[in-house]
Amino acid sequence: MLGYYLDLAARSLRRNKVLTGLMVLAIAVGIGASMTTLTVMHLLSGDPLPGRSQHIYYAQVDAYPTHKDDAEPMDMLDYQSAMDLWSARRADRQTLVVESPVKLSQPEAGTPPVMTTLLSVTPDFFPMFDVPFQYGAPWSEADESARARVAVISDDLNQKLFAGADSVGRTLRLRDSDVRIVGVLKPWRPSPQFYSVRGGRFADGDTADFYGKPEDVITPFASGLEINDGNFQQFTCWHLPERQGHLQNSPCVWLGLWVQLDAPAKVAGYRRFLADYAAQQMALGRFTHAGNTRLRSLMEWLDFNGVVPSDVRLQAWLALAFLLVCLFNTVGLLLAKFLRRSGEISVRRALGASRRDVFAQCLVEAGTIGLIGGIFGWLLTLVGLWLVRQQPVPYADLAHLDTRMFLVTFTAALGSSLLAGVLPALRACRVAPALQLKTL
Repeated sequence: MLGYYLDLAARSLRRNKVLTGLMVLAIAVGIGASMTTLTVMHLLSGDPLPGRSQHIYYAQVDAYPTHKDDAEPMDMLDYQSAMDLWSARRADRQTLVVESPVKLSQPEAGTPPVMTTLLSVTPDFFPMFDVPFQYGAPWSEADESARARVAVISDDLNQKLFAGADSVGRTLRLRDSDVRIVGVLKPWRPSPQFYSVRGGRFADGDTADFYGKPEDVITPFASGLEINDGNFQQFTCWHLPERQGHLQNSPCVWLGLWVQLDAPAKVAGYRRFLADYAAQQMALGRFTHAGNTRLRSLMEWLDFNGVVPSDVRLQAWLALAFLLVCLFNTVGLLLAKFLRRSGEISVRRALGASRRDVFAQCLVEAGTIGLIGGIFGWLLTLVGLWLVRQQPVPYADLAHLDTRMFLVTFTAALGSSLLAGVLPALRACRVAPALQLKTL
């Protein structure tokens, strides 16, 4: 029966090509606009560590002296708190994280120095976040303790300096220090760049920087503090530091701490550990309050910071509203099309077709229009994403249609057309055959 209805739909669509073209165009434009923005939003709001994010947590205690227990703690940690928590080794894995601007050169290449961003972390950073390696490996705990002058570099930097060859063992100059390359990453682009997310809710929705490319150079945390001493930037301070950029003993927060906890009991235990630590620091007079501790999961932390740029959210809502307008237009066109065929429908009813048969026939025709509109909508989505990739925003190169959103495109087109066809199909199947046959 479906084949028969499809044949009837094809004949009907060919009979009035202009009306068919208008309906297909309405659905295609609506799907193209909405799927372009929804694809961008899907890419920006997805899980950056699928299968692992539920075990990754961001730790916070609050050394800020004027906060109350019911206030949100600072997004980052002061140096003493960060080192105390990290040194306690209460998590399955843990890493300190800090970025700083640094001058980079490669003596052998003879190229001029460039400014880049240095990421300083502890060794667990790589297995915690499933960072892929092309050559070499991360440094060891012994290297971290010895403040070894070693580094891991990105695939981008390896392509620029060494034409993609295995550069393990080669030397880079960071500021005034030579460091030995021990590892080269494969192309790695977490979206968003979750490990450096903080303060997004204070930036009036301007969170596009969370989608830039990862840092080109990663060094051991302790080595990075020595190599780039004086160039670190505080998140906030409650007193001016004695020397700008020298933050180890300053009244400032500037470090992040991520922990991996593989069981619910360990999560509860780490929360107690943070609370006990804050209470201890309050007893020592370093904290003025003990109730400001948080342990948010990775996805909770991203949601708390509102990582999806506000303009993308607005565009998504506008695109969905435009799709609704297109659907209302399609409803009107389908209604006009089906009612113009009242005589044909009445003949079918007189020959024994039930209302259900007529309703099914009309919905199959609406679904056929939706599938055709979906094909053109998919093409318009590809064009829309290409236009996004031409924009000067950090996340532009992420705008590609993956398999999931490809399927959503056709599901949305078919579902929208069927939804738009329900009312016209109901009206068509209720046409009174006797009244129409008298006029034939």
